[in-house]
Amino acid sequence: MKIKCVIVDDEPLAIQLLQKHIAQLDFFEVTATCNNAIKALEILNRQPVDLLFMDIKMPQLSGLELLKTLRNPPKTILTTAYREFALDGFDLGVIDYLLKPITFDRFFKAIERYLHTANYTTPEVLSSSERQFIYLKSGYKYFKVDTRDILYAESLKDYVIVHTNEKVITSKYKISDLEKELDGKGFIRIHRSYIVNLQHITAFTANDIEIGKLELPVGDSYKAYVYKAIQNG
Repeated sequence: MKIKCVIVDDEPLAIQLLQKHIAQLDFFEVTATCNNAIKALEILNRQPVDLLFMDIKMPQLSGLELLKTLRNPPKTILTTAYREFALDGFDLGVIDYLLKPITFDRFFKAIERYLHTANYTTPEVLSSSERQFIYLKSGYKYFKVDTRDILYAESLKDYVIVHTNEKVITSKYKISDLEKELDGKGFIRIHRSYIVNLQHITAFTANDIEIGKLELPVGDSYKAYVYKAIQNG
């Protein structure tokens, strides 16, 4: 079941940009768009809305004025070119406040904040420890990666190279941060440069781990921990 989003903005280009951002998230869908708060009210009265993206300055009725009239407003992310309205928005309990032009990086942070505050239990939208996927940025794209498909990850200076069954993704990411994100998902750190998926280990010795025909070294300081994790895994 996807998260239903509505976009309210009097600028067509702003709506198109948000639609483009949302289209990159498999578990979100835009169910309606409109260019003023009056039409938005009609939409909210006739269909369920999980997340509302709303501009502030619009003709007839502003986004903030609309929120004040709603008894049970949906989770809302404000989108505007005017920084000075931020405090008013947060006083109304909005999730986040995005300044135009909205980059995907900033948009995605707002989505993560939304997921953190919303108690969804669908398979796609679980807590970080329960989710079966992560997002990795490579170039200008975010790749949705099923953690069960990850074979191992290796560190290369400020980057990590994630090897899956189907592809290799290079992302500007510290391996220590990736380790935290994969915590509780069946991965172990075997070396300062390597994290491996326990499910894909085919053989091991005191000094190395085998994943198929590939051998990865086990760091001296990790040996006891790795042995215990494999025995218990």
